[in-house]
Amino acid sequence: MRQVLTAALLFVSTSALAQEMKPLPMSQTERKQDTFLRQLTETRNFSSGRPVSIKITPDEKQVLFLRTQPTSNVQTLYAFDVASGQTKEVLTPEAILKGSDETLTPEEKARRERMRVSARGFTSYQVSDDGTRLLVPLSGRLYVVERASGKVTELKTGPGVLDPRFSLDGKQVAYVRDNDVYRIDVAANKEQRVTKGGSDAKSHGVAEFVAQEEMSRFSGYWWSPDAKSVAYTESDTAEVEKLTIVDVMHPERGGEIFAYPRPGKPNAKVRLGVTPVTGGKTTWVQWDAAKYPYLATVTWAKGAPLTILVQNRVQTEQQLLAVDPATGKTRELLVEKDSAWLNLEQDFPLWLEDGSGFLWYTERNGGPEVEQRKADGSLERTVVKPDAGFRGMTRFVQKDHTLYFNGGPNPTQSALWRVKAGGAPERVTGNKDGVEGGSASRDGNVLVVNGSSLKSMSRTQVLRADGTKLGELPEVAQEPPFIPNTEVRQVGPKGFWASITRPRDFKPGKKLPVIVEVYGGPTTTVVHHSMAAHLMPQWMADHGFIVVKFDGRGTPLRGAAWEREVKYDFATITIEDQAAAIQELAKVLPEIDINRVGIEGWSFGGYMAALAALKRPDVFKAAVAGAPVVDWLDYDTHYTERYLGLPQEHPEAYEKSSLLTYAKTDKPIGKLLLIHGTADDNVYFFHTLKLSDALFRAGKPHELLPLSGLTHMVPDPLVKERQWERVMEHFKKNL
Repeated sequence: MRQVLTAALLFVSTSALAQEMKPLPMSQTERKQDTFLRQLTETRNFSSGRPVSIKITPDEKQVLFLRTQPTSNVQTLYAFDVASGQTKEVLTPEAILKGSDETLTPEEKARRERMRVSARGFTSYQVSDDGTRLLVPLSGRLYVVERASGKVTELKTGPGVLDPRFSLDGKQVAYVRDNDVYRIDVAANKEQRVTKGGSDAKSHGVAEFVAQEEMSRFSGYWWSPDAKSVAYTESDTAEVEKLTIVDVMHPERGGEIFAYPRPGKPNAKVRLGVTPVTGGKTTWVQWDAAKYPYLATVTWAKGAPLTILVQNRVQTEQQLLAVDPATGKTRELLVEKDSAWLNLEQDFPLWLEDGSGFLWYTERNGGPEVEQRKADGSLERTVVKPDAGFRGMTRFVQKDHTLYFNGGPNPTQSALWRVKAGGAPERVTGNKDGVEGGSASRDGNVLVVNGSSLKSMSRTQVLRADGTKLGELPEVAQEPPFIPNTEVRQVGPKGFWASITRPRDFKPGKKLPVIVEVYGGPTTTVVHHSMAAHLMPQWMADHGFIVVKFDGRGTPLRGAAWEREVKYDFATITIEDQAAAIQELAKVLPEIDINRVGIEGWSFGGYMAALAALKRPDVFKAAVAGAPVVDWLDYDTHYTERYLGLPQEHPEAYEKSSLLTYAKTDKPIGKLLLIHGTADDNVYFFHTLKLSDALFRAGKPHELLPLSGLTHMVPDPLVKERQWERVMEHFKKNL
């Protein structure tokens, strides 16, 4: 990820506006007194020093995890001993680099951006299926750790290794380098090319942009269970539109070119091949790619056939196919259809090890369900019903067919559940009113449960299956300097979930201005029983505001119909629900000053904040829009067409959802501040420039804060600090 080269500059659209809305200066003394923003960023929202990437070894003797120091983003590998409860350091990046700097290829930087990874050092690792070896990538190189002896061996690969993975027997490692798949025999430590002819325009084994960004498919190759073959994607981007990002501070460096498919325009052409790991002829998998152009999911599990899930372009239909690797021919297992769209769950299909069937995810009955299906795809039984609130699979224990999953009926909370064959789901722990997740060992005898609440940061416990505590994974994290003054409740006749954060020195009887923190779009909710999620709102509230969040229609976790209300229209129900929610909340909370309401958000939330200022300035007097999608014709295909359809077929959906439509209004707009990273390769910087230009031409005063060299994430502590100082100046001045 690029580093910020200069402090961000503040631009104002008109010189008259510069005189009228000159920011109130903040003295150096004031900045030094408020250390929270720097602390928040340096600790990555107080998550640094807490265990992540937790894996229970197959022998159930250790729990492995990554952890940084309190104010570092460099992760180290640790092992918790289940029997003794002791933790030891297994491997450090410093031990491997020996003073050298960690380097990342542009491909690895882009992949981490897609995965929202801000850490350095060890960002991933893998345990071999037999548990004897660990595979640890660092700085484009690979290292194998023998668990018994602790011996570390560097694999003799070429530079720039991407997406490394053990074969099932743990004797080989495959990876992508220079757009081709390679493999290395661990014992011989000799690299061999598996595929040939890969290039930037036609890559082998690399997931294309929309697969990584929108499908959560981050890989482009898969080992066969017998480790004799590899299935891999060939992604041809020759016809995909190319967009260029230039570092505006250094135009002499030229630009980076990305294949970025915009709605209605060509996607990458993706096909799947199977080839021997020793190299040789590729057998191409055959499916109706004209009808189902998206290769959404690929699995090749022990005892199961190579299986693929393919989707039509508008994602209203998908087909699950079993593949014959020898011929490339496929047979249909099932077809799913939805008149609006189908949500992807990458954990499915999950095959039983004996090949007798698989678990499958569906929403055809109005909510998330997990089914068990026979090997031919026919339905055997329902494992998890819609009322259980399934949100993601944790582990399926094959020996007794126990499914561990995360979810629950309340969308603001989550818990770890398990359901045995033919039984009803039961909670694993007795924790209440919080956000909980976890994992289970392969045989289900050891569990790791992570939990937090409105009053506590995350803690990670190691348990037996019966709930007996074996220990806690040690943390060295800094604790936040306060506990947020937050409550969660439902408001209005539609029962919108809301969180309300008041100043810590709040005194009843005084009306306060309000800031709505918004996302508001598909795939994401913002109201959670989570302390970490309300640290920033508390800092904002302590400046003299009430900070609220709402989850309106179009967000997940409240059934398929609630989520699908936004089909063909992002700009009506979404913002009307936010406006209705704050008005309903004001009816029951007298401290809310309904005449002084602001709104802020990032990405889809940035779109919502700008939409609020343009479309509902009667409610939202001031707005801060970060990295907003301005015109949905300029976002990517897989996300946008899922909700708005093809622009050739539904031009009205794009017109009514575009911020440019509302920039043309003759009416006054809310006081709007636009913020955007100039190197954003997800929501490109030109989105904000288009809106700023349209507003300027329409005579609509607004402000623009470009973040030089930043992408869609803003990890730089200084820039984050200055950014939020500027945000609060905007709200103080205008509310």
